[in-house]
Amino acid sequence: MRRRTPPPPSPLPQREGVDPVRVRLPGEGHWATVGEHLAERYGAARAEAVDAMFAAGRVVGADGRAVPADTAYVPGMFVWFHRDLPAEEPVPFPLEIVYRDEHIVVADKPHFLATTPRGSHVTETALARLRRELGLPALGAAHRLDRLTAGLVLFTVRPEERGAYQTLFRDRLVRKVYEAVAPYDPGLALPVTVRSRIVKERGTLTAREVPGEPNAVSRVEPAGHRADDGLARYRLTPETGQTHQLRVHMAALGVPILGDPLYPEVTASGPAGDFRRPLQLLARELEFTDPVTGAEHRLRSGRTLAAWSSYDTWGGGRGVGQ
Repeated sequence: MRRRTPPPPSPLPQREGVDPVRVRLPGEGHWATVGEHLAERYGAARAEAVDAMFAAGRVVGADGRAVPADTAYVPGMFVWFHRDLPAEEPVPFPLEIVYRDEHIVVADKPHFLATTPRGSHVTETALARLRRELGLPALGAAHRLDRLTAGLVLFTVRPEERGAYQTLFRDRLVRKVYEAVAPYDPGLALPVTVRSRIVKERGTLTAREVPGEPNAVSRVEPAGHRADDGLARYRLTPETGQTHQLRVHMAALGVPILGDPLYPEVTASGPAGDFRRPLQLLARELEFTDPVTGAEHRLRSGRTLAAWSSYDTWGGGRGVGQ
């Protein structure tokens, strides 16, 4: 099997913990210049931004020199540039370190903080923050946690080792346990293992269950309930990793997770900076054998779910629920 030649190193440094965009010009195409390709690639909505980048000399080649828009198109050529960073509302909660060695960093992510740069969340992400705060520009994420979900996320220190840790998650060799707060249903027989087929189309907010061979399996167990407010705490153990799997399965059981803006129905999102009523879902435990050192890791989040610890204040203002 032919090995793909790795791309050359980036000639641009990170900015605010965010890597520059790298574009490899396709092997086949109708473009006469680099500028034509980037203009088509990013569309009319971003045409002015692309023109401005070329005019400012912000599109560079492997040697770090500016690439003019009228540069002849060369298949396989690499160019780099930094996108304009979006204005972001700071997520005002700490990102705690649960474990760190020369190979990995395990962080305890707060609600509302995305794991990696994507869309409108770029510098206000766990990865960008950790790169800045720890001085580890090569840090990478071995997996991702939903922005609205809090808890444990594993990052790798050395790029050449990242694949080994990603393989743990791909091959389901990491035991993950979540905790959730949702309504109490005395008629719901627990524990139960939920099996269904979940699909999520690109461009849609929600995932859905469809007929077919199950690709999503979740174990749901009781972890206590209260008669005064009708709430219960649940221990959730996913055997698979479909998008929004636990949220979909809890809603299907008739006990949707508190604070969920998507399940069972999509609700209007709050304004930027509204950190009230966080989703009451927490990645509580990670357990795995380190593929590099052989060490056995059993890690636990120190966070609490506010709707369980103090329901009266949950949703009361900025910072509640962290």
